Amino acid sequence: MQSLIKIDYTGTLDDGSVFDCSDEREPLQFTVGAGQVITGFEEAVRGMEEGQEKEFRIEPSEAYGEYDEALTQQIPRTVIRSDMEIQEGMMLLVKTHDGQEIPAKVAEVGDEQVTLDMNHPLAGKALNFNIKVIEA
Repeated sequence: MQSLIKIDYTGTLDDGSVFDCSDEREPLQFTVGAGQVITGFEEAVRGMEEGQEKEFRIEPSEAYGEYDEALTQQIPRTVIRSDMEIQEGMMLLVKTHDGQEIPAKVAEVGDEQVTLDMNHPLAGKALNFNIKVIEA
């Protein structure tokens, strides 16, 4: 059974740093059972009622997956626009062979090569949530 839910939430990593929070914006609204949020999050809110609060942890396998070294790739610097100053940590959009654009983080900048990391930024990380159901 699918049902619409609105929640306020704070997401933290194991070191306590906040990676996402609904404080400065509208509550998160989604349909439970429709696959609109990560699996572990959907399972944790299933059956919750308005006003209910909950803390839970989602392992990487139920969130953004494990970190995959195969998604790290070295490319020649010449492939990147020459007018762009490339720096470690910056995000680029990379076109795949079929024309899709995917985000990639610059992991390392060398004289000849640039290492791109196409893993989701939260891949390999356990996610901790504190949520409150606003509407169910």
